[in-house]
Amino acid sequence: MNTVKELIDYWKKDKIITDRKVLDAFQKVERENFISEHLEKEAYADVPLPIGYGQTISQPTTIALMTEALELKKGLKVLEVGTGSGYQAALIANIIGGKGKVITTEIIPQLAEFARANLKKAKIMNVIVLEKDGSQGHKEEAPYDRIIVTAAAPEVPKHLLEQLKEKGILLAPVGDLYNQEMLKVRKLKNGKTKTENLGDFVFVPLRGSEGF
Repeated sequence: MNTVKELIDYWKKDKIITDRKVLDAFQKVERENFISEHLEKEAYADVPLPIGYGQTISQPTTIALMTEALELKKGLKVLEVGTGSGYQAALIANIIGGKGKVITTEIIPQLAEFARANLKKAKIMNVIVLEKDGSQGHKEEAPYDRIIVTAAAPEVPKHLLEQLKEKGILLAPVGDLYNQEMLKVRKLKNGKTKTENLGDFVFVPLRGSEGF
């Protein structure tokens, strides 16, 4: 894939992504703004790309699948753990609109700065980047309608589940360092949960107290 159009056509043809909101966000939010300049030609290759400090921006199909699984709508408050370059946060922000809000956490200071600069360049205004251990969540803004973890965790971080609203959705790749299952957790009444496995993935490890 060399262009966003080729990527979207592939998703539509194979029915990989069907949520119109997600497809529209991919067209509006330019991935080029969230990668290093020397990799711009690779922006829409369907592979992960390095962003420095041992981290990557996930391949577009993985990001799209995760975004679709969140079942986003206007006005939601979303917590993201693992800002990276800011691209996933930007897509979410585009879908939830100006009345929605994304709080995103990044443990690596240089990446937090990189993401802030990228979001500013992309004119995304409804994202707050916090430099902190996101595996603990961010109580100050809790509870959240949606929580997304963009790095591999040994288990679903309990602090995050506590900060999720009833009827909310939490998405996290859970497993060991080499293979994870993408778990979609819905919070039901009385703190109970319902978990769905969306398949096998490989992510960089989550850092912090609830990570590796």
